[in-house]
Amino acid sequence: MIRCQTLSWGAPGQPLTSPLTLDLERGSLSAIVGANGCGKSSLLKVIAGLQKPLSGQVALGVPRQGGLSFLPQQQHLDRQFPISLEELVAAGFWGRRLSTKLRAQRLADALDNWHLNGLGARPLMALSGGELQRALLARLTLTDAPLLLLDEPHAALDELGQHLLWQHIHAWHAEGRTLLVVCHDLAAVRQHIPQTLLIKNRECTFGPSAELIQQTPDMQVA
Repeated sequence: MIRCQTLSWGAPGQPLTSPLTLDLERGSLSAIVGANGCGKSSLLKVIAGLQKPLSGQVALGVPRQGGLSFLPQQQHLDRQFPISLEELVAAGFWGRRLSTKLRAQRLADALDNWHLNGLGARPLMALSGGELQRALLARLTLTDAPLLLLDEPHAALDELGQHLLWQHIHAWHAEGRTLLVVCHDLAAVRQHIPQTLLIKNRECTFGPSAELIQQTPDMQVA
């Protein structure tokens, strides 16, 4: 599903790691972990086609348009943009042809599943960080993309929000979707995600999550 061949990324002339060669199978659930600034989010953007690599290639088993959904960090969103929470979530229908009745039902279900009932009319600027993050995840729920790229989906979520997040991640995985998740919560990665790409000291290591995290007790993440 995702094949990275001698891939380098970062600022021109300044690759963040040694070249990465990695194959992730269709239907796999994988994490990317590492300290701030090591290149996790940049790698996810390169895979999504939002950022050009310095060298090497990325091949996906799906088309980038309609075949993948990318969850950005909410700090990159314009909170002043004049749309409501419901309109943000409904953007997950983009490119899909559904009846008005079915759209309304699925939107209501997404809001309910992410505990956003009663918040649909609120503008983005009136949302807490956790409410906005759940809205972004609810938007993701409305896509049918077989490949999901999630950049710090746990950010700003309280205990309930994190429970809902991992519940949905496991449900998407059970549907046969491929997920690649940037995550700073090493305990959650160890518990929920079977395999991990660790970026440390400008090197990339891929293997079982429990094994890699156990071998890196000194890794500092925020």
